[in-house]
Amino acid sequence: MTAGADTGAGVATGADELLGLYEQMAVIRGTEKAAHDLFLAGLVKGTTHLAAGQEAVAVGASAALRPDDYVFATYRGHHHAMARGASPEECLAELMSKATGLCKAKGGSMHLTKASAGMLGSYAIVGAHLPMAAGAAWSAKLRGSGQVAVAFFGDGATNIGAFHEALNLASVWALPVLFICENNLYMEYTPIGDVTPVPNPAADRAVAYRLPAEIVDGNDVTAVRDAVARAAQRARSGNGPTVIEAKTYRHFGHSRTDPASYRPSAEVEQWLSRDPLDLAKARLEALGVAADSVAAVDNRVAGIVKDAVAAAKAAPGPDPADAMTDVWADGGSAWRT
Repeated sequence: MTAGADTGAGVATGADELLGLYEQMAVIRGTEKAAHDLFLAGLVKGTTHLAAGQEAVAVGASAALRPDDYVFATYRGHHHAMARGASPEECLAELMSKATGLCKAKGGSMHLTKASAGMLGSYAIVGAHLPMAAGAAWSAKLRGSGQVAVAFFGDGATNIGAFHEALNLASVWALPVLFICENNLYMEYTPIGDVTPVPNPAADRAVAYRLPAEIVDGNDVTAVRDAVARAAQRARSGNGPTVIEAKTYRHFGHSRTDPASYRPSAEVEQWLSRDPLDLAKARLEALGVAADSVAAVDNRVAGIVKDAVAAAKAAPGPDPADAMTDVWADGGSAWRT
């Protein structure tokens, strides 16, 4: 691996590694853009909550985790599904209600799940998955597996009771769980600062549960990776949970129907100037990576996304006979008493 520069967190990042992280983020960004376009074309039903602009959180965190660790995400979870191994084709096919979709057309945009990769779901109910992550961590602790569970959530979830219940129980039982807040400044359409008495809604509340907390630049993929690596090591060593608050920004509105006109233009401009892909590109340049190498990655990503869109469009719809499968763990739907 090419010698790298210090990230500021005590971990050197090589050019090859950073180029790989950049490619993952670019694939996610391209897939999100495709999802947006497909929705506008009437090919995606329901709604979509895009995470364009927040890719560094998912990719950086996943880079610090083991393949068998558990991940729980919100309805804005496309980036987490892909960071944990779901393909663009699987995700787009799911959004388009195709049989080849990640959940065979049963989940849609808000419920992307790939259990085989430890991606244990995206959840539409705000905060509902935080206690689930605590439960998965408890299972890992009882089995002595060394696994950690990670719950990603938005800043709005910090005002939900489940957030406080999960942190409390995780602290009392010293569970190997990481609580990672993707603070994009808005809980749907409301600035989080207008309804929360502390400036850092997740990190500032951790102390109430005797939990360590770290605030990190959520647009810096290596900063996220390093923070999650530290927290994961702490959890695996038996020292319990950590709260990480990643400051980031979504490029789109809350959902497809939201033009996000409530956000000040100067704020939007400032955050767009700190696009996580652009930050990674700048660091690659500083590491001496040729522009042609980055362009080659961009071209490859464009081809991956184009092929994924074509495959998802051509995929068959779901078989109605499968409608009542996968209700129970045995794969069936028969009621049991």
